[in-house]
Amino acid sequence: MRRYAFLIVVGLVLAAMALAVVLRAVSSEDSSGGGWRGGATPVAVHEESLYAFADIVEALGTARANESVTITAKVSDVIARLEFDSGDRVEAGQILVELADAEEAAGLTEARATLRETARDVDRIRDLTDRGVAPRSRLDEAVAANERARARVEAIEARVADRIIRAPFSGVVGLRNVSAGELVRPGDVIAQLDDASLIKLDFTVPERFLAVIEPGLSVAAVSAAFPDDVFEGEVDQVDTRIDPATRAVTVRAIIDNADGRLRPGMLMTVQMRRDEREVTAVPGSAIVRFADDTFVFVLNDSERGAQAARRNVVLGQRSNGLIEVREGLAPGEQVVAEGVHRVRDGSVVQPVRTEGATGTSSGAIAAGSGA
Repeated sequence: MRRYAFLIVVGLVLAAMALAVVLRAVSSEDSSGGGWRGGATPVAVHEESLYAFADIVEALGTARANESVTITAKVSDVIARLEFDSGDRVEAGQILVELADAEEAAGLTEARATLRETARDVDRIRDLTDRGVAPRSRLDEAVAANERARARVEAIEARVADRIIRAPFSGVVGLRNVSAGELVRPGDVIAQLDDASLIKLDFTVPERFLAVIEPGLSVAAVSAAFPDDVFEGEVDQVDTRIDPATRAVTVRAIIDNADGRLRPGMLMTVQMRRDEREVTAVPGSAIVRFADDTFVFVLNDSERGAQAARRNVVLGQRSNGLIEVREGLAPGEQVVAEGVHRVRDGSVVQPVRTEGATGTSSGAIAAGSGA
């Protein structure tokens, strides 16, 4: 019996100690002004202002030059002279390469001499024909010989022109792959010529976005080479066909590249902005969801001080920790941002920190679906 009595006493002592700890915690909470017993609850407050939101479609794209061509020869011959070097900027029509043309030049000299000779024969025979000394058929033969000589001159001039390679448009020449004296053949790559003053950015998006993509839609592109810079442009064309294998459509955007920082072949992340709007927004920590209701606590002035009032809201997109509020809030209102778990409808609160801009606009916040 003593043993059981001892255990009962020990149990009572432990229960008394636990009760003392609970009472101390409750009294400490009450004395600090927190809890739900009439004291002001400390909270962080977000002051409402207008933020820029937009629906964004994201995709990966490849940069292409506005114009691009591979410089190559039309005929097989030795390079006599190079008129450019790697990285040079050239103008349309500028001579880039001259191939050896000694044989063609000699043939052209001979053909021109023959043309002059046949032209003199035509003049002489025409005079004889006019005086009735020579038959008309002889004049026809002379005229035909003259036309054949002229055609031969034009053919040789065309072959000589094929040995002079000119820039088809203004642009920047890439790395030179040949040297003077080297034999080149048709199809051999001499260099690449790119006009990258404008960049054509091609990317694909799923067909479900086809209804919202149209020429003129603004785009923003980012490259890993310049992670802190955003390159602005707009949609120029949407392909007329959907790829049946991927069910995606190719979109081409145009980006100004006057400074030449973007290079053809770059991989870029593209964002297309649509439905740009300025609306109120709240931090995600301010949102409370209960059953089918979504609400925040708005601060109102009362005789007891700042009082929290429950306000139902309609939410939209989310970005950078802020959630778009499409209905329920107005600029200038204050919302409980932190400490909502300690607040009830009608609670008196004590703002200890205020967050959010006080102006009518802040930095653009993008939210939307990725492609």
